[in-house]
Amino acid sequence: MKTVAVIQARIASTRLAAKALMPLSGKPMIVHVIERARAINGAGSVILATGEAAANDCLAGIAADCGISVFRGSEDNVLERFYRAVEGTGCDYIIRITGDNPLTDHISASGALQHACEKKCDHCSVSGIPIGTGIEIVSMYALERSYREGSTPYHFEHVTPYIKEHPELFSIEKYQSALDNPFPDLRLTVDTPDDFKLMEKIYDALYKGRPILLTEVISFITANPELININCHVEQRPMTHSSNG
Repeated sequence: MKTVAVIQARIASTRLAAKALMPLSGKPMIVHVIERARAINGAGSVILATGEAAANDCLAGIAADCGISVFRGSEDNVLERFYRAVEGTGCDYIIRITGDNPLTDHISASGALQHACEKKCDHCSVSGIPIGTGIEIVSMYALERSYREGSTPYHFEHVTPYIKEHPELFSIEKYQSALDNPFPDLRLTVDTPDDFKLMEKIYDALYKGRPILLTEVISFITANPELININCHVEQRPMTHSSNG
């Protein structure tokens, strides 16, 4: 089955502006996200889906330099932007990745994609991994139906709420990661300055020119448990918040 990985990112952010451009180990954060997307087994191509505003020109330029495709669409209707990015690709599945997750787990993403293809499901997410490291697998059928039938603001501000709200319409699966994760509340997304501070420490210690493994991150946190305190106070935003992706 043909699969496309789509990274949604734009410069505007209410809590940490231009975070996708912030440097980790000498590279803009979005470059690490792209590297990790490319490492997912079964992802035939990678697309950056960003907004039309001129502020996103730099993101589009970085993506082009990395050799991936760029789609530019609505700033605020992320569902529309996401759908338009893939509607002409002929893909069966889409891997949804967000640009503020520089530790997106390519290992569990590969497993989730295989699971989704075997089950022929419409949506598959990963359980058992830290916040900010997961992806979503979405069938083209479910994405198009969400785009056509979504009706509330948060359906448009995000990509998959309509699917999750309608299990009677879509086949929904969970893929259980094999990761031994003793830190269920570990936060590995970048949404605030403190999130980025933790990510800097992880990248400074572990990045060796290839995607960091989550097993390496867990071992590092186990040896340095005080690091969890850097961003443990940050609240994960609910699905109804205004999207910055």
